[in-house]
Amino acid sequence: MPLSNPIFRKISRIAGEQGVRAFVVGGYVRDHYLRRPSTDIDVVVVGSGIALAEALGRELHTKVSVFKTFGTAMLRAGGIEVEFVGARKESYTHDSRKPQVEAGTLEDDQRRRDFTINAMAYNNEEGLVDLFDGIRDLQRKVIRCVGNPTERFSEDALRILRALRFSAQLGFKLDPATLDAIIALAPTLEKISAERIRVELNKLLISKRPEYMEAVYEAGITKIVLPEFDELMKTPQNNPHHCYNVGEHTIAALQHVPADPILRWTMLLHDIAKPACRTTDEAGIDHFKGHAPTGEKMAKAILRRLKFDNETIRQVAALIRWHDCRMAPEKPVIRRILNKLGPELFEKLMIVQEADTMAKSLYQREKTLERIGKVRECVREILDNGDCFTLKMLAVSGKDLMELGVPKGPKIGECLNAALEEVMKDPAKNTKEYLTEYVKTLL
Repeated sequence: MPLSNPIFRKISRIAGEQGVRAFVVGGYVRDHYLRRPSTDIDVVVVGSGIALAEALGRELHTKVSVFKTFGTAMLRAGGIEVEFVGARKESYTHDSRKPQVEAGTLEDDQRRRDFTINAMAYNNEEGLVDLFDGIRDLQRKVIRCVGNPTERFSEDALRILRALRFSAQLGFKLDPATLDAIIALAPTLEKISAERIRVELNKLLISKRPEYMEAVYEAGITKIVLPEFDELMKTPQNNPHHCYNVGEHTIAALQHVPADPILRWTMLLHDIAKPACRTTDEAGIDHFKGHAPTGEKMAKAILRRLKFDNETIRQVAALIRWHDCRMAPEKPVIRRILNKLGPELFEKLMIVQEADTMAKSLYQREKTLERIGKVRECVREILDNGDCFTLKMLAVSGKDLMELGVPKGPKIGECLNAALEEVMKDPAKNTKEYLTEYVKTLL
């Protein structure tokens, strides 16, 4: 199945003119045979990758970014990012993750890659070069290391997590020898930076199979990168609302939300405080009072540890704080929560609450889903009617209050918030006339 992108023909022609061999390698070749879309192309050149990139850039009249330190060059063409690198050979000294690099052959370059399905190369002249039987592993749906798995994972421990991530993304099983090495070397993930861990965990979570988090746990990986998750897997929920332990409930809930990072991380961490908050009454029933606000704090700490951006932390923490709120489908109540979350985050909260419900027992499930449905109806009516639920939507402003004689400072905020509370109870009162008189009574 030849690669038909026009840019390949240009690369092949220029490579021939320069007397070098150039191959598309790695993920693009893998995804081509899996019929998956891919917009990043890696090209290995047995010769100078930079010279080939610069020649292609001149022909396409596009900018080429050159990184001489790493011997790489990059350009964009037709919405595709193409990275060029010279074929290289890597060797590692004892207990070092930094390889010694020198120019090498295509086989040298492919031998240093992580998994067989990522170690295939192609060009239009020689066709597919598959030195490690990657096509067979694609057909068998297997993730298998190139060569000795212990050596591959020792070179870069992040490959341990990448193996599980590819398994989740593709629905592939792990080769037995590869899995054995993962289990044995999982503790070496301690050496990997939080940023790199975050990237791989995120890719796994937003894959079609977030339930593979259980495989990450079983391989001993979460013990190193997310030890709080291990506590979930050990915590029972002897309660009529539940049919799983906390970890199993979490994994089930992950499967009921779309592949959105905010939603998936919320579901992963929504019950993170349950082990710490668990109590058991005289009847043997477990309770988890206060797990939502405690979970908000724990989630913030975990996400900061993984170097997440502030906006992601804000949204996930807010959803966790509110996920267990059994709000009544009453408009004054809904307006107050809309005031705190905003419409977009409120909608995500509804998705979270539905997923949380679907991952519980059948006990009162229909009743809970019915209540959530009524809350959604309230929100639609509030938004369609243009009901006021924020200070910006108030018919009076701080300037109006100062004209009434309200002194500058905290008093203006107090009056505006009181006016907002009045309006959230009854939107018909959101008129300048009514609120002016109302503020006068406060003064």
